[in-house]
Amino acid sequence: MFDTNEYFDGKVKSIAFKTQQKTATIGVMAAGEYVFATKDKEKMTVVTGELIIQLSGESERHNYTPGQFFEVAENSKFNVSVPVDSAYLCEYG
Repeated sequence: MFDTNEYFDGKVKSIAFKTQQKTATIGVMAAGEYVFATKDKEKMTVVTGELIIQLSGESERHNYTPGQFFEVAENSKFNVSVPVDSAYLCEYG
């Protein structure tokens, strides 16, 4: 039914679920710095807190707050700075 994931020594945790159209995760990130790699295209929406994102190949960083989203290409990496504990929704595909 649900799959749980844990990364970066438990500082990032998520629960995966499937909708009729796609797979998604809802998760939390403790304040910190992280680098994620994608397999599929991702759309990440900030639920609470703030995420500062630097996409692969870009020099500029962008701030995202609740209700805002960003998209990440498949087979790429992105840097995430989390100034305060935050929650997100990630949709794949």
